[in-house]
Amino acid sequence: MIAKTPKAPYYAVIFTSVRTDNHDGYAEMTAKMIELAQHQDGFLGVESVRNEYGITVSYWQDLNAIQNWRNHVEHSVAKDKGRKEWYESFKTRIARVELDYGFVKGS
Repeated sequence: MIAKTPKAPYYAVIFTSVRTDNHDGYAEMTAKMIELAQHQDGFLGVESVRNEYGITVSYWQDLNAIQNWRNHVEHSVAKDKGRKEWYESFKTRIARVELDYGFVKGS
């Protein structure tokens, strides 16, 4: 599903990852993190895909909202577990979205 974001500007956190062969608890933790993020002030939406590597883009109102999510206790636990068990490597990038446009067939 494509996230319904507001009029720009806003911020995108782009998380790109390569997984290990360990999948134990990963899907459950991912679902929990999305649920938690949705309740954070400043959260705007999320999009995610996974094949050989994964890309998750979460959208945020401002840098303060991103920092609060980064420091969230349960998110910190998930990040630690990811480093120890689920990821061979990952990269996080934060970008300011200056322009946002799209297309929906039939609209």
